[in-house]
Amino acid sequence: MVCFNFNEIKTKKTLIGLGLGQIISLLSTLVSFTASEIARKGISAPTSQSFLGYVSLAIVYGGIMLYRRSTIKVKWYNYFLLAFVDVEANFLVVKAYQNTSMTSVMLLDCWAIPCVLVLTWVFLKTRYRFMKISGVFICIVGVVMVVFSDVHAGDRAGGSNPVKGDFLVIAGASLYAVSNVTEEFLVKNADMIELMSFLGLFGAIIAAIQISIFERGALRDIHWTTEAILLYIGVALALFMLYSLITVLIMINGATMFNLSLLTSDMWAVLIRTFGYHEKVDWLYFLAFATTATGLIIYSMKEKYQEEHRTGEVVDEEAVQRKLLDEDDEPGT
Repeated sequence: MVCFNFNEIKTKKTLIGLGLGQIISLLSTLVSFTASEIARKGISAPTSQSFLGYVSLAIVYGGIMLYRRSTIKVKWYNYFLLAFVDVEANFLVVKAYQNTSMTSVMLLDCWAIPCVLVLTWVFLKTRYRFMKISGVFICIVGVVMVVFSDVHAGDRAGGSNPVKGDFLVIAGASLYAVSNVTEEFLVKNADMIELMSFLGLFGAIIAAIQISIFERGALRDIHWTTEAILLYIGVALALFMLYSLITVLIMINGATMFNLSLLTSDMWAVLIRTFGYHEKVDWLYFLAFATTATGLIIYSMKEKYQEEHRTGEVVDEEAVQRKLLDEDDEPGT
């Protein structure tokens, strides 16, 4: 029989994870609002917005890495593949908003959560018990309530091509899951500074190539006013803070906790619309926020059975990860 230790909610690690997750969720919401403001000005260049974020990561963390003269702990092509997946995930989800409704994006974006659970279970040997699964389920219930609230409030815009948009969301969510799990593996076995440096470097290179191919004409037609420049700078700063905090949260609580925390970003958007733009929202939003927050708290709790076996499981997981790194360093592998 599995017993729950509710006193574990008071642990420092749990509180840090919950608080950090909500800061990340709020930052993600602010990035979305800024990006939508850029789109309202007729600027259709999604990759160019993330480009400056990658450049800032490369400059700041790359400078720290050069100052420390750190040795590279993981092969460079691992970071290149991670950056490629991350850039394309951002691109696909932003493009999805142009084809399908916000309701569909919100619902289908949850696909990243089961993907992360499967990937961490298969590759990182993470064990999920009843408490964790219950927390995930309650979080998803909260998001479904948000979707029903949108329908109840009349958000029935289908988009120009709903099938294409839904497919883009599913593809983007799957890539986000791969990116998050890869980051969890690298940050726990290499170094945060090294991860951010190479993610920024290769992300900037890949984004620049993609911009030159697909968005060069759109950028050429932009009327670069002071407001437009400030919006781009704002997105870059927000993305820099977002990626930095994401890495810390993944290092402390794992990729699953990060993806669950992002579920509350829609609720933060509601609060911004309510108090910033004085828009009326459906009461289900607030119930959904409370439900998702409850799921996050339950996911963060520890089970007594899990705690008793935690030491052995962590040792096994770390041993598997070290073995993978050692095999990667062998010639011909």
